[in-house]
Amino acid sequence: MSEEAGGPGRSGAGLCWAALASCLGLACSYVGSLYVWKSHLPRDHPSVIKRRFTSVLIVSGLSPFFIWTWKEVTGVKPDASLLALMGFRLEGIIPATLLPLLLTMVLFLGPLIQLSMDWPWDLTDALRIVFDSRFWLLCLTDIRWLRNQIIAPFTEELVFRACMLPMLVPCTGLGPAIFTCPLFFGVAHFHHVIEQLRFRQGSRTNIFLSAVFQFSYTAVFGAYTAFLFIRTGHLIGPVLCHSFCNYVGFPAVGAALEHRHRLLVALFYLLGVALFLLLLHPLTDPAFFGHLPICSLSRLAPPTDSLRGFSPCS
Repeated sequence: MSEEAGGPGRSGAGLCWAALASCLGLACSYVGSLYVWKSHLPRDHPSVIKRRFTSVLIVSGLSPFFIWTWKEVTGVKPDASLLALMGFRLEGIIPATLLPLLLTMVLFLGPLIQLSMDWPWDLTDALRIVFDSRFWLLCLTDIRWLRNQIIAPFTEELVFRACMLPMLVPCTGLGPAIFTCPLFFGVAHFHHVIEQLRFRQGSRTNIFLSAVFQFSYTAVFGAYTAFLFIRTGHLIGPVLCHSFCNYVGFPAVGAALEHRHRLLVALFYLLGVALFLLLLHPLTDPAFFGHLPICSLSRLAPPTDSLRGFSPCS
């Protein structure tokens, strides 16, 4: 990595303030774009979804400009291209596509087993549906499906992971960036409180408790996909995992405890978590994914990294 004159001096407070300001600007731009349209309709109304598609896609398309501005302000000149830093590259693309998704499915082993037990069709019928082109055509014409499975996962991972992490890593280091980046992602989801209050979807207490819970699990999920992005150097893995989690939903632990086969379901819940922890590092071994562009930014980070064990560059 090369830097402009006086570049190393920018690796302190100035570099961090520039990164935080850029990340905050990105988060506000993304959430703010959802409310540029005047409407009295709920968020799931097709016309509202289509308008929000337009605004978030515009913000997502402009999001690389924040990184470019950050580079110009700080004088940081990475060896890798801007697209490579954001996880758009071909090296290691196949394992980066398959392994993170497999790891996430392992974590959700319990919910998947629970879902299969309650599934009204047998395996043959399920496979027939999955490989039926009419099924996917129906999905692609469903505006809510497009939002939950394609637009939201792609734009959120692009903005909150691919654009924010390259700016945070030189300030905090690789490990702390994993837990700093999701804070912007979690706070960004507080905008749902506005709509819930506006349409009186529950009491104020319940709405704010729900928002705190949502912040908690979105922050945890954000840390996980940030970990995947840093370890693989690709955006595709976090996007697919995000889409998968949106489809499966938050684990229905209460329903699992009341299930007719609750002991077996509980066993698979525990087995999934145990296997996930066991496979977390092996399945995200940077050796699968080639040279990681973000490592060129980590050299600017403070020398003391409390989570250096997570580093894919060592």
